[in-house]
Amino acid sequence: MNISIVLPAKNEALAIGATVAGIRQFYPDAEVIVVNDGSTDSTAEVAAAAGARVVHHPYSKGNGAAIKSGARAATGEVIVFMDADGQHDPADIPRLLVLTEQGHDMVVGARQKGSQASIGRGFANGLYNRLASWMTGHRVEDLTSGFRAVRANKFREFLYLLPNGFSYPTTSTMAFFRAGYSVAYVPIHTARRIGKSHIRLLHDGSRFLLIIFKIGTLFSPLKIFAPVAVIMFMLASGWYGYTLSTEGRFTNMSALLYSGAVMVFLMGLISEQITALMYKDKG
Repeated sequence: MNISIVLPAKNEALAIGATVAGIRQFYPDAEVIVVNDGSTDSTAEVAAAAGARVVHHPYSKGNGAAIKSGARAATGEVIVFMDADGQHDPADIPRLLVLTEQGHDMVVGARQKGSQASIGRGFANGLYNRLASWMTGHRVEDLTSGFRAVRANKFREFLYLLPNGFSYPTTSTMAFFRAGYSVAYVPIHTARRIGKSHIRLLHDGSRFLLIIFKIGTLFSPLKIFAPVAVIMFMLASGWYGYTLSTEGRFTNMSALLYSGAVMVFLMGLISEQITALMYKDKG
């Protein structure tokens, strides 16, 4: 199988050399691309010395932008994305590729218990997985894992949807599910990263949550709009029952909530039809 291995890297000079060398042990002839996202240390030089092809960003554009640059530069029919900080074990790459050979379009390395960077991040990831599972109608074992193998032609279909910052795994996973492509998971264990993390729990955590709802409205709008409409309808009915029993009348608040519920539901229906048109040639 013709594969490319893409590693987005920003100030990862301490880990990138060993990571590329580890990949070369298993795939000496594979195309290894390190996307240097505006690093201010020797990341690019160390990666090149280890045998990687380096794609440069003149300034830091974000993890997602590095992923997109790597995907555009890759020549392999299958692209493996992994972190450059030493967390992902190159020995797990063959396990992902086995499932792509069996016909899966995306294979994700799902981190097991004990592999999360902290208890807070593990709890947040569990919440994201449950929300994504509900929105997609499929079990999502690890929504935010950056270790995955994808069919290049299908992954490139969604490059325009990927954010330039973090959470490209979130968007790409849900896009593949919505398009009807096959997604599989392989259990992995990750090591402690080398160097300082670029993710800030509160700032990026709230952004991840916002992104889930944004892509939820893009991929499964009724899963968002319908519950809101039902809640508004129930509030309207409850308020109407209260005012009818105490004041014997139908109030403007009840009318507003009823009309709002209808409008939100209709917006969801329209959004669902627009989403269906986006994917009319897929799946």
